[in-house]
Amino acid sequence: MNKIILTLTAVMILSFAACAQNKGEKSMLTENKPLVVYFSATGTTAKAARTIAEVTGGTLYEIVPQQVYTPDDLDWNDRKSRSSVEMNNPQARPALKDMKLDIAAYDVIFIGYPIWWNQAPRIINSFIESHDLKGKTLVPFATSGGSGITGSVKDLKRAYPDLKWQDGKLLNGASRNTVQNWVNNMFPYIPKKLAMN
Repeated sequence: MNKIILTLTAVMILSFAACAQNKGEKSMLTENKPLVVYFSATGTTAKAARTIAEVTGGTLYEIVPQQVYTPDDLDWNDRKSRSSVEMNNPQARPALKDMKLDIAAYDVIFIGYPIWWNQAPRIINSFIESHDLKGKTLVPFATSGGSGITGSVKDLKRAYPDLKWQDGKLLNGASRNTVQNWVNNMFPYIPKKLAMN
């Protein structure tokens, strides 16, 4: 009899602890909606960003360069094109168009970009260095014509080791369902009503 009472007590304590833990984990995406920031030169990454914002109920924010990239700027076969020159210079920081953004209001920030030369474009560095991201959970996502996201995430973690990075996800042509499953796996306690909006 005593063993049964002890077992039931232990189960109740574990249940309360699990509920308390779940409540703490829920707050990451429920108390504050996430921010979905992205840079998209051709519109491909923008589509993925919109899907993440729809799935999470997050706020969408486009990283806009002061000088828009033209097709000639994006010609990776031309070593003198703007994107080639920037990617060959680790110190390059393209100027951002002056847009106000209150980062303090967000705990989770999805950061999206196209993969250029197996890296995040230098404008992502411009964005990161222009905002106080300490204490935020940063979730990279990317689109690519052929490269994976792993190298770019390693570079970001190496460049900004004090920031709290999650593993990234390549979202080439990802369906809403694929994005939903990814978000649910990363934040398993996201409420279904938010997930389905």
